[in-house]
Amino acid sequence: MDDEPTPPDSTDDELTCYCRLGGVVDRLSRKYAMQILCVVNATDPTRFRDLEEYLPDASTSTLSARLDELAEADLLTRTQYDEIPPRVEYEMTDDGRELAARLEPVMEWAEERDSADDDAAGQRATGEN
Repeated sequence: MDDEPTPPDSTDDELTCYCRLGGVVDRLSRKYAMQILCVVNATDPTRFRDLEEYLPDASTSTLSARLDELAEADLLTRTQYDEIPPRVEYEMTDDGRELAARLEPVMEWAEERDSADDDAAGQRATGEN
């Protein structure tokens, strides 16, 4: 008798599809990655100091690392101008804009969920039902 569990019926194509998500999920799950994409998408082009204002809890080194990773992934472009003081601007690439558009429903869902949680917490605090 073989006690090995039988894997669910699936084709190699389905498994390949899920495997491709790994890189995207890894990149987007890094601290501040999605927030950076949202800010740059909304304020395109964006300077580093603007990101620092929108994300005040993020350290300079973390923001810098995420921006480098997103540029390396071809989701953002980085343009450095030869000026004093130096000026660097980040802009969305076509792939970055497409990703931001696809993330928008997720962000809306998260906002609705946060609002519902806040409403429920307010009702509990005031004793309302």
